[in-house]
Amino acid sequence: MDNLLIVLDPDNKKHLYEQIYDHIKKEIREGKLRYGERLPSARLLAQQLQVSRSTVDLAYGQLVSEGYLEAKPCQGYFVSHVEELYHIISENDGMQEEEQTETQKQAEDSFLCDFSPNTIDMSYFPFSTWKRVHKQVLLDEQENVLRKGNPKGDERLRQTIAHYLHVSRGVNCSPEQIIIGAGNDYLLLLLQKLFGEMRTVAMENETYLRAYRIFCSNAYRICVMDMDEKGMCTAALGQTDADLAYVMPAHQFPTGAVMPVGRRLELLAWAKEKENRYLIEDDYDSEFRYKGKPIPALQSLDKQEKVIYMGTFSKSIAPAIRVSYLVLPKCLLKRYEKNCSFLSSTVSRIDQAALNRFIAEGYFERYLNKMRKVYRQKQEKMLECLEPFRDRFTITGEEAGLHMLLTPKDETVTEQELIQKAQQQGCKVYGLSDYQIIKKETHRVMLGYASLSLSGIEEGMGLLETAWR
Repeated sequence: MDNLLIVLDPDNKKHLYEQIYDHIKKEIREGKLRYGERLPSARLLAQQLQVSRSTVDLAYGQLVSEGYLEAKPCQGYFVSHVEELYHIISENDGMQEEEQTETQKQAEDSFLCDFSPNTIDMSYFPFSTWKRVHKQVLLDEQENVLRKGNPKGDERLRQTIAHYLHVSRGVNCSPEQIIIGAGNDYLLLLLQKLFGEMRTVAMENETYLRAYRIFCSNAYRICVMDMDEKGMCTAALGQTDADLAYVMPAHQFPTGAVMPVGRRLELLAWAKEKENRYLIEDDYDSEFRYKGKPIPALQSLDKQEKVIYMGTFSKSIAPAIRVSYLVLPKCLLKRYEKNCSFLSSTVSRIDQAALNRFIAEGYFERYLNKMRKVYRQKQEKMLECLEPFRDRFTITGEEAGLHMLLTPKDETVTEQELIQKAQQQGCKVYGLSDYQIIKKETHRVMLGYASLSLSGIEEGMGLLETAWR
């Protein structure tokens, strides 16, 4: 097939790659694209849709990872065998997509307690302040915020972020080094555009899988690294041909490991050995630490311009804000100007101006301090409720972040067994296998507490005590 009719809606809140992904997935599930059928090449489809190659690559990569498509070397992408999906769809022909989504939501809501590690507490969000700031931006700046801005993001916001990072994380950078984008997914795609194709990335086996899928979508080779309680094992890193390493030293997701300074220096030493080696530091939730002072960012130790720092406001403010940022080493700025400067900022200038005021006028600091207290209370309640579990489980990851890990001392107890017994009591817990690149048997489960009330935590832990007794 050389032509695939897809109508993209630029006003849709979904990213373009998500629209492409949704369309192809729907066509496959409805049987309109059949088993073995060849799809247009990524390059050809990108030309037809007038989007970037990386956008199509990301959509195709996601479909491959979910089993809808099969990538055959030197041949292209083909529809996989998904007969079971056809059967499911045929039984629900009259059900619209919106209804299915609602049904799924109801199924999720059927749990008495959901220990999701991916949610935050929005009940304290200062909606009136956020609304007032947006209104003030429109009143004060009017048509200025409607004009096309700097591709890196508005300078005032980049100045504010640079100051915030220096004070809170010890990051040393100028506003010129900061690039603002709508979410970490976009920034990772930007990095791929920056570095080009055929790179090799070292990643921990248990990791942020969306990053893994994005790297794979651009045909990056992945070196899966072992981990210990300190994070990525650096001893084996030098034996690979990796030229990039993706790490989360402040609070590794999902294991919760906090990388000590010694291990960070080892990573920097590895990066310094060759000119084109770089570390990608994903600092996604460093604002929440409960024991001791936060360890400064890996970037703060970097004297050789080897660390690409990534951060986001999704955890500290709200997921829907969709404002993340990159801090590029100065040595990569010329490469950025050459390869990426033609790309427009993916965050509305209105939202950028509002966020800048929210931070600069002190609202963010006050809100963050409030949420630190809230999450600390929840963390303490979790630890209190976990006391009866300590004779049977090892508890880790409690020093930072918004979730903890439980490992049964009896190694015959599997992750799946823990999940199933929890479900029988109306609780949803999450296994680490969901976040593995290479699937291995695991005995650990994750318990997120951010979105639960104190009474909800107490109730949920009581149910788990019954389930795992």
